[in-house]
Amino acid sequence: MAGSMPPRGVTKERAAEYKGHMTFAVAMACIVAAIGGSIFGYDIGISGVNTMDPFLEKFFPVVFRRKNSPTRNNYCKYDNQALSAFTSSLYLAGQVSTLAAAPVTRNYGRRASIICGGISFLIGAALNAAAGNLAILIIGRIMLGVGIGFGNQAVPLYLSEMAPAHLRGGLNMMFQLATTLGIFTANMINFGTQKIKPWGWRLSLGLAAAPALLMTIGGILLPETPNSLIERGHVEEGRRVLELIRGTAEVDAEFTDMTEASELAKTIKHPFRSILERRNRPQLVMAVCMPAFQILTGINSILFYAPVLFQSMGFGASAALYSSMLTGAVLLFSTLISIATVDRLGRRKLLISGGIQMIVCQVIVAAILAVKFSADKQLSRSCSIAVVMVICLFMLAFGWSWGPLGWTVPSEIFALETRSAGQSITVAVNLFFTFVIAQAFLSLLCAFKFAIFIFFACWIAVMTAFVHVFLPETKGVPIEEMVLLWSKHRFWKNVMPDIMPLEDGWGPCGDSAPAYESNIHK
Repeated sequence: MAGSMPPRGVTKERAAEYKGHMTFAVAMACIVAAIGGSIFGYDIGISGVNTMDPFLEKFFPVVFRRKNSPTRNNYCKYDNQALSAFTSSLYLAGQVSTLAAAPVTRNYGRRASIICGGISFLIGAALNAAAGNLAILIIGRIMLGVGIGFGNQAVPLYLSEMAPAHLRGGLNMMFQLATTLGIFTANMINFGTQKIKPWGWRLSLGLAAAPALLMTIGGILLPETPNSLIERGHVEEGRRVLELIRGTAEVDAEFTDMTEASELAKTIKHPFRSILERRNRPQLVMAVCMPAFQILTGINSILFYAPVLFQSMGFGASAALYSSMLTGAVLLFSTLISIATVDRLGRRKLLISGGIQMIVCQVIVAAILAVKFSADKQLSRSCSIAVVMVICLFMLAFGWSWGPLGWTVPSEIFALETRSAGQSITVAVNLFFTFVIAQAFLSLLCAFKFAIFIFFACWIAVMTAFVHVFLPETKGVPIEEMVLLWSKHRFWKNVMPDIMPLEDGWGPCGDSAPAYESNIHK
């Protein structure tokens, strides 16, 4: 029975014995790998082409006419399911492809998935730039989704496994930093290409190939992670890479943890089935809830539709793109704050403080719109400035909390045998909720009006409470020893199989302890 099985992972805490420091090899590998995040970010930001008149006139003429109609409800001008599908189809494709990426990542390595993602994204960018009709445009978006599914599945894992335990949080956030840089870059490009008529939108979509090319080349040149090499039987090469990235030959403790985890991983033939067992319940809950909550902050609605949102509030086309560019810059800056503080303050403090600030910001925006804005009335200049400032404060809070940590926490909590499957679930859930919100947001904005911000504020309150109750602090805990952390948590220790310290490791309490101890010594 699942309840009587010992938790998978290392058999002894050795974190204090880990040697090594930040090396040039780790720095370069993390920078190149994190470029994969820029693909995700660029695509989020580049969705702003949906407010460019030549783009709308060619692919969405109904929306184009509605946008320029002075009698149309301000909240409902962009409410069109086909336009929503342009944004959301990518994420539905990504959700499916990330599940296919799991066996590739496990059996062929993290680099293989990074390369597959880069190539798929190159194809999608080319199709979008050359699209002559809506069908080709959507097919291109689907190929972009395949690239994002592979990239988002492999890159956070790669970063978590390459980084030293005491620096893992900050280095893992290179993915989110690259994502925010991609968003900001896309907003800047949209701001410039809107003036190139009628083909500026093609340049915006086609330039997505640039980060994809860097990701593909990086995937070819990067070393594989020692965890993956050991898991696939290349033990000596795995130790050589570990010594390289730690800058020392004294890696016995960390290498032992990796080989123990690998031996246990080899006994698991069906990781998706294993992840459903009781001993993996805490990790499964986090893999589902963390990415779902990240999207339910409402951040992607603002990022996807920032120009739409600002134009709905009465900003002109240029002003709307300028405002979205400003919020993208704030998001980029706040991610740097998180990188600098996450391994000092810890994950929980950043998540809870960021959640509280986001709730306050959402409520303030809703109050301004409720009082000063309506279906047929524009915001005054002072109120418009206030809305942009509060949304920037929202971005600031998201950027140091749920933005990077929504990816970091799930990527660092799984045992080796379920790591690829767990990351696939994380990415799939993230992309599913991204798809749902992207497809529904314009309709929700039309139906809820200002109350859309209250809707997201309620979700942020729920997820902040969730972190307080259910998430232990993972700061500084080696990936291979996470299982021991869950077994000590005030809530999860009642869910997991009982374990007790043995002389040379850990095992379950009761009758099954001798059997587990004998397995350790084999």
